[in-house]
Amino acid sequence: MSVRRGESKIANRADPRGVLSTSQGRQAAQRHTALSASAPMSPRGLRLRGDIAFEEWLEVGRRISRVLSGCAWSLGDWINFGQAAYGERYRVALELTDFDAHTLRNYAWVCRRVAISRRRDNLSFQHHAEVAALPEPEQDLWLERAATLRWSRNELRRAVRAHRDGEGDVESHAALVLRLSVDAQREQRWRQAAAKKELTLVEWLAAAGDAAADTTLE
Repeated sequence: MSVRRGESKIANRADPRGVLSTSQGRQAAQRHTALSASAPMSPRGLRLRGDIAFEEWLEVGRRISRVLSGCAWSLGDWINFGQAAYGERYRVALELTDFDAHTLRNYAWVCRRVAISRRRDNLSFQHHAEVAALPEPEQDLWLERAATLRWSRNELRRAVRAHRDGEGDVESHAALVLRLSVDAQREQRWRQAAAKKELTLVEWLAAAGDAAADTTLE
């Protein structure tokens, strides 16, 4: 069987394991187009306009980071699907990529360990890789902390390692958890505001608190 026929089967088969859907593919293409409008990107690199503003340059970097993270997830899901659907034949398709075998195996392993339902858009693939070896409830716990506290990948790694080594990291971070007692009307307004920003309630509250603190401290 040629790779072309295999690719056709992958595209037409219902996929319970999480390969990108057609709509997701269109969304990825739209994001790429938005990036190209500011800084045309090709297989050979990125061409930046000489008059690009600092804020625009930062946004290009953010978008590149999101594209790279999405590619890691997509490649991992693609590999896992091919292995399950086509057995050893899927290895032929791996030659289509420019990644080494170790990188591809890592992508596939993280995708197997972290279900799509637990993946967070506001955290990188590398964040998820740091917790992939943990049981599912612990994955959720550490990913929530990383998102709420805006940890970098390295900060998450240190926190997980400290907890694993018995250095009392969980207790120290538990002290950072705040409990608020609010009426139902206020909670509903907050949830509506969070949804409008495409954030969870916890993420929105953290962002609102940071903004208020910045204003006050300035």
